[in-house]
Amino acid sequence: MSVVNNIALIGAGVMGSAIGGRLLETGNNLTVVDLDAEKVKVLCNKGASSASSAAEAAAKADIIILSLNSAEIVERAVFAENGVAEGAKAGSMIIDMSSIDPISTRRLAEKAVEKQLKWLDCPLSGGAPKAEIGQLTVMAGGDEADFTVAKKVMDHLCANFTHMGSAGAGQTTKLINQVLCALHFVAVAEATQLAQDAGVDAAKIPQALQGGRADSAILQEFMAKMAAKDYSPTGRIDNMVKDLNGVQDLARSTNTAMPLTAACAEIHRLFMAAGMGGADSAELMRFYQGPNPE
Repeated sequence: MSVVNNIALIGAGVMGSAIGGRLLETGNNLTVVDLDAEKVKVLCNKGASSASSAAEAAAKADIIILSLNSAEIVERAVFAENGVAEGAKAGSMIIDMSSIDPISTRRLAEKAVEKQLKWLDCPLSGGAPKAEIGQLTVMAGGDEADFTVAKKVMDHLCANFTHMGSAGAGQTTKLINQVLCALHFVAVAEATQLAQDAGVDAAKIPQALQGGRADSAILQEFMAKMAAKDYSPTGRIDNMVKDLNGVQDLARSTNTAMPLTAACAEIHRLFMAAGMGGADSAELMRFYQGPNPE
């Protein structure tokens, strides 16, 4: 018989909702907090309960999962008035599934320890579709014993859950993941345009290259999407810019040269400057379509 976990979820956006839905589906008790009451209602209709504050939710839980947009929001949710730290029992574990910078993560983890709370940074790859079926890739930073305890919950969400080292190591690994993803999005957009200009059906290329060295999840998902000018949302450009900013901050602190990443970041920033931060990554195709893209 599986163990029922008492979990608080702070943040019910696109990712938080998918995480929460999966945790409910796998038999966990879930208490949800979000500023948007409609998002909370969606999870409550699936069996979750709501709380009026992060402190109230944390008081009911042994494990608190954060799914938030920035280090500043994470800090407020945990350490401000009515935050997680105010309500959580000593020894409770905070699993931060937000994507924030490693330096802030280490500082927040130290503050949590001072309040007798455990902290794992657990950023993810795979997005909401993978969360919904328990197939996320999650890279963790923190104490190895805490990682082992967290597996009882994370195994409901993950196909691949890897301990990368001490606090901040998970977030560092996520930034490396984002370097590879961002470069690949731009490369696939560029290759798609070349195929179209040369008269080749770009939608057939993923099948033609499947299993070869150039194959990847991004190629398989996005080349046909770009070729079809399907810009339905799967991942926002402004979220990638946030992560690329984090990458460049980290690279400066380690004196790491990253010229390709710098060029890729500037392409993404052009879209931000054009007011397209909320656009899907597939719209990077427009960069290659000249001054009057379709």
